[in-house]
Amino acid sequence: MTDTRLAIVVFNLGGPDSPKAVRPFLFNLFNDPYIIPLPQPLRWLFATTISTLRAKKSQGYYERLGGKSVLLPETEAQAAALSTVAKPFAEDARVFVLMRYWHPMAREVVADLKAYNPTRVVVLPLYPQFSITTTGTTLAALKQEAKRQAFNTPMEVLCCYPTDDGFIGPAAEKLRSAYETSKAHGKPRVLFSAHGLPEKTIAGGDPYEWQVAQSTKAVVERADIAGLDWKICYQSRVTPVPWLGPPVESEIRRAGADGVPIIIVPISFVSEHVETLVELDETMRDLAKEAGVPHFSRLSAVRTDPAFIKALAGFTEFLRAKRTPCSSTGTRICPAQFGHCPHT
Repeated sequence: MTDTRLAIVVFNLGGPDSPKAVRPFLFNLFNDPYIIPLPQPLRWLFATTISTLRAKKSQGYYERLGGKSVLLPETEAQAAALSTVAKPFAEDARVFVLMRYWHPMAREVVADLKAYNPTRVVVLPLYPQFSITTTGTTLAALKQEAKRQAFNTPMEVLCCYPTDDGFIGPAAEKLRSAYETSKAHGKPRVLFSAHGLPEKTIAGGDPYEWQVAQSTKAVVERADIAGLDWKICYQSRVTPVPWLGPPVESEIRRAGADGVPIIIVPISFVSEHVETLVELDETMRDLAKEAGVPHFSRLSAVRTDPAFIKALAGFTEFLRAKRTPCSSTGTRICPAQFGHCPHT
């Protein structure tokens, strides 16, 4: 079946597009009730304080990337690739990029959707694993803005695809290649690094940690490397409350103490951005050298890998006439204790 005007919305976190945008970007992030569940005006005060305190340090990170986030151009490249692959699905197919905390944000994207007047709308996260703090908050913002602007075309939504072959396959292939190279320096240890979350978020019913484990298990099984030494760890802790662990820093130090090479797999990322290009490639690489790790390598994200883009396009047809929000399996995959699963 071919649609007349198909709108595909892909979304990610977003990032500042100039040094001046760093503080307001951070404010938007920390003023999100899905991120900081404080009542107002406490959340506003917290967001104002922490965005001011962290702005200079964050600007330093972005200066290493040319003064701005690379996530938007990364996502635009994915959107362009998806637009090409999705052409057979509609007489006119357009891909819209939505960012949660910096432009183009929900208000702009919904206005663009209204102007396009699609006959069908499909919404695809660029987060393989679902969390209320990523996919959940973005979908809420999109739906709220659609209501505000009276955009009434139903949206078909994919909630997650943690074990989909289009995501797992490229990661496993990259791992096998990196493993062969690293073997010259000893038996490699593979660190699957995911963006961290506060433990309180997981305890409240968020399935993210469980889904990260499913993604990791799927990559390990697909790579099929005998006797693989691997560990899940977390990065990018922000607030002082307890976060998921172990932190990637401690695992790098442990690898140094054991004298083994490491391969870092960014298991929760599909794009390159400050957390991969600066935090992993620079800060963690330096830490590995100081800790005595004999060899450090980091797998690239899937980005515009043809298998991944083909999978995104496939989700568009997969969602047709299905009840949504929907995982890539067509049904709920998370155990019952995870009340934040959209299928609840």
